[in-house]
Amino acid sequence: MKKFLLLCLLFTCLAHAQEDAWVYFTDKPDAGYYLANPLEMLSQKALDRRANQGIALDEQDVPIHPDYITGIETASGITVMAKSKWLNALHVRGSQQAINALENLSYVDYVAFANQNLNNGRVMQPAQLLAVQNTQENYNYGGSAGQVQMLNAHLLHQQGYTGEGITIAVLDAGFPGVNTAAPFQHLMTNNLVLGGYDFVANSPDFYGGGNHGTRILSTLAGYTENQLVGTAPDAFYYLFRTENADSENPVEESYWVEAAEMADSLGVDIINTSLGYLDYDNPDYTYTYADLNGQTAFMSRGANVAFTRGMLVVVSAGNNGDDPEPHVMVPGDAFNALTVGAVDQSEQYAYFSAIGPTVDGRVKPDVMAKGFAATYANTDGTIATGNGTSFAAPVMAGAVACLWQAAPNRTNAEILQIVKQSADRYNNPDSQYGYGIPDFSIALEDALGMPEVNGNTFTLYPNPAANVVHFSATASLVTLYNTLGQEMFKAQATDTINIESLPPGIYTYVIEAGASSIKGKILKQ
Repeated sequence: MKKFLLLCLLFTCLAHAQEDAWVYFTDKPDAGYYLANPLEMLSQKALDRRANQGIALDEQDVPIHPDYITGIETASGITVMAKSKWLNALHVRGSQQAINALENLSYVDYVAFANQNLNNGRVMQPAQLLAVQNTQENYNYGGSAGQVQMLNAHLLHQQGYTGEGITIAVLDAGFPGVNTAAPFQHLMTNNLVLGGYDFVANSPDFYGGGNHGTRILSTLAGYTENQLVGTAPDAFYYLFRTENADSENPVEESYWVEAAEMADSLGVDIINTSLGYLDYDNPDYTYTYADLNGQTAFMSRGANVAFTRGMLVVVSAGNNGDDPEPHVMVPGDAFNALTVGAVDQSEQYAYFSAIGPTVDGRVKPDVMAKGFAATYANTDGTIATGNGTSFAAPVMAGAVACLWQAAPNRTNAEILQIVKQSADRYNNPDSQYGYGIPDFSIALEDALGMPEVNGNTFTLYPNPAANVVHFSATASLVTLYNTLGQEMFKAQATDTINIESLPPGIYTYVIEAGASSIKGKILKQ
């Protein structure tokens, strides 16, 4: 009898055990309305970024249908933890039985449990994939000189490129002290922190949480003369808390995707995240090397979509290089993430830095920066040194911001490629260093070079134009976008197009010629 009662109790507990899962929806019924009214879902700054890179709006930009959210929220035994419009999904928590019951709803496409053993062989669908100079600055970098100069980022600073006008979102564990400590007063005085959010606590107060984010931000934006200068001290920043330092649960991946979507809507250019996930408190949720394919982890799939929106995602490789599972952590396996490993001051591989390749054979990490004895600021403003790819990533992200400031007409894909090909092992990458350590003085030369199509210098004239536009190189496909990112003109062309029917205004053009493409702005009179 006692055994029977114990078994009944066990089955009761199992039936009510809380699981994490993602619920994916079939469609977005409101897509037509939002695509016709883009300012209802994205800011003008976000639309400008998209137009500048020739990226059209699509259904992934459209919010989840509110009735679908309400239907899940009111379902018995279900708690909605987070949501993603990019992946058209909600992160839910409840019993296995209650979550499985959601598949009976007509608008639910499928359910995917974080514990993949509960998915009955179902595979999550992969996300969509893609492939004016200021005053010269001669900073006294102090202890941070090594990490800045290793990348030749100081040479960009000396030419006035300090991140000004570029917006960076830092997604991390918290930012205590940023609004009070001396190394961040440069940010506060110049109103460079534009806002943020705490997704863990569901609070607009983002100056709480763990101190990790504060330390990371200091390598990007900190400024204490002759002690610490970040690689992008004059950029704009949004600060998002997505990591709960007290536990490890897949909901943090969903918080991250929510934050990335908010960053997109606010017009952010670069996302830096010094977070990585492999092991969870519940071992059934833990990833294996087989999962590191860029399209299994929810967070990696979100990072893939972020790139298609025109943002550049810079992530730390992970500090598990000397662990039994040494490969890059999620989302470092994402296809177009710039995944950064760590070296020491002698440019030698740091023993803890996670390695590649991904399970599908791609080079990871992509590049390396100083992450051993890196200089950073604490929450009380004291300057210290520490180890981790967590420091290498923001040092790199700041240098990328300076490069993009210098070449604002380059797309995120172009900036990503320029950074990689400036690295010292680009022609001979390996599993520890990836493509190696970038040289941003070389990258700057490449970024400022004249665009070419099939080896010929490209020009478009007249600009401004009233009717006919001519090209100096043979084109194949010409697309024009308005300032809202909407496609207004698309045609096959040889050396001319007629834009007489377009309303007057500024348009972004994208011209494809063979395997090459180029973009720019044209004024229609």
